[in-house]
Amino acid sequence: MYEYFPLIFTGAVMGVFSVIFLIAFFSIKDRKEAIGFDRNMKDGEIIRRLLTYARPYVWQFALVLTLMLVAVGYDILSPLIVGQIEEMIKADFEMSSLLIYVGVYASALIVNVFCTYLQALILQKIGQKILSKMREDLFAHIETLSHDQLSHIPVGKLVTRVTNDTGAISRMFTNIIVNLIRNCFVILGVLVAMLCLNYMFTLMILCVAPFIVLFTLIFRKFSRKAYRKVKDCTTDINTFLSENLSGIKVIQIFNREERKKAEFEGKNDALRRAERGQIFVFSVFRPLVYMLYISSVMCLLYLGGRGVIKDSSFLGQTVTAGTVVTFYMYISKFFNPIQSLAEQFNWLQSAFASAEKIFTIFDMKPEITDEPDAIEPEHIEGNIEFRHVWFAYKPDVWVLKDVSFTIAAGDTVAFVGATGSGKTTILSLICRNYDIQRGQILIDGVDIRHIKIACLRRHFGQMLQDVFLFAGTIRSNILLRMEGVSDEKIMEAARLVNADKLINKLPKGLDEEVLERGNNFSAGQRQLLSFARTIIHTPTVMILDEATANIDTETEALIQDSLEKMMKIGTLLIVAHRLSTVRRADKIYLLDKGEIRESGSHDELIAAGGAYYELYRLQAEKERLQAENA
Repeated sequence: MYEYFPLIFTGAVMGVFSVIFLIAFFSIKDRKEAIGFDRNMKDGEIIRRLLTYARPYVWQFALVLTLMLVAVGYDILSPLIVGQIEEMIKADFEMSSLLIYVGVYASALIVNVFCTYLQALILQKIGQKILSKMREDLFAHIETLSHDQLSHIPVGKLVTRVTNDTGAISRMFTNIIVNLIRNCFVILGVLVAMLCLNYMFTLMILCVAPFIVLFTLIFRKFSRKAYRKVKDCTTDINTFLSENLSGIKVIQIFNREERKKAEFEGKNDALRRAERGQIFVFSVFRPLVYMLYISSVMCLLYLGGRGVIKDSSFLGQTVTAGTVVTFYMYISKFFNPIQSLAEQFNWLQSAFASAEKIFTIFDMKPEITDEPDAIEPEHIEGNIEFRHVWFAYKPDVWVLKDVSFTIAAGDTVAFVGATGSGKTTILSLICRNYDIQRGQILIDGVDIRHIKIACLRRHFGQMLQDVFLFAGTIRSNILLRMEGVSDEKIMEAARLVNADKLINKLPKGLDEEVLERGNNFSAGQRQLLSFARTIIHTPTVMILDEATANIDTETEALIQDSLEKMMKIGTLLIVAHRLSTVRRADKIYLLDKGEIRESGSHDELIAAGGAYYELYRLQAEKERLQAENA
């Protein structure tokens, strides 16, 4: 009885630690559920979708698997060689035999190092290709989302998905999965070798297997929750940074630095707590596995050492010094992969949590898509017709109500009215940035839903109030990746809209650097460059949405001259608050609360003396008073 006291003591210690482990993890569960987690996808679905990116590299993965099996062979062979050397040292041995064993061991080590190097090299190349492909697919998918969908997703969240989350998945392909498979092979190989060597010692070691399985299952469950929380908090802080760094000037103007700093500290503290919870989950699991390893070693040393000292057997199995040494090494090789599995499982949960976030974006179906029978006309004249169009951004909150009008090709038509009357919405619907709920919108007699979106938008040029310039040069911003366009053609388009004067004044001309959002240019200068960008793409229909709203008088005069030139190019649609911009329009539509109240030319509407006349009179009086005060 007393001889087996160490085993009883070891079992009792394992039982106590198991209870502590379960209590700790149930306490984590309560805390995490209070925060609120939702499981979006099952592991099987995530793996299936991730494997679609690995499928093109199946032969490379097969080669990696072969190299990995060779390396695993070293892990299985090396303890046996060391055990044989121990037996030789204990008995009489010949130096030649010892050198043979040492040579075999060294050769196996060299082969192992070489295979591991090739395996890492191949995996890194595959991982980078998969990472690149996934990022390209994700970015391309984001580009297909509608304006409404993109307006509901913070920019910081999308940036996190394309950068951080795809990086976590890349690590899974380059390191985690292969090492998981390798460790599983090592564990199985070691078990087989131990069973062949001494099955009674092996069965003794396997007594800890139920605890390993229990701990691993619990760890798997709570590590996923912890990682999902970390991902959510990371996304939250990136979204906050994206928005507030873009609006830092407004924050400084209104002296809100301390308030925003406090908000950031709150989000940063939430991320810190989430990462601390993740670390806690990992820090509980690994010491427990190490405790099982030490317990197994204690049992082996006690029972094996007792058998060697007394020159006896253990439950009918012969015990030698070589057997004990070999089993000691095998126990280490059995538990080291399990401990590594903890860390790899940690990263695997991170990758799965990232995959959930990425596939959530992939699962967003574009709201605006091509019809199965959509056509792609080579040329569009520019005839536009609205037939009883109803549209709402939110259900039953109608922005446009039974709107009908016709625009002939080559005409200049203006939409005026109070803010929120539906002017900009009409222009967005023509380009099919949104789909209407009722009615029809026709281009050259064809419903725009029967025209491919890319083809439709290719024939439209939009000049908006808030001009967006990309970091780069003036040339790249005007061309927007158009190929084969000469500088002469660029300057020709610039002269047409009076942007050539601006470009000629710059030291580097078309190669002048443009900072992010065009912050090194004034609003008027950005607008002129936007006009040139639109003209060079030779649109059939041009749209100006408040293009003269935030510019100085001198630039407005240049833009007015540009408008007169653009009226001769194609159909021109204008939204403007300044009625001086639309006086030369062929037809003007006055909108009020989503309905057309008046329509006609400028002179006709003035003569009618209605709402347009009152609006024009008030603006003229305001401009007169401003001139007198100046």
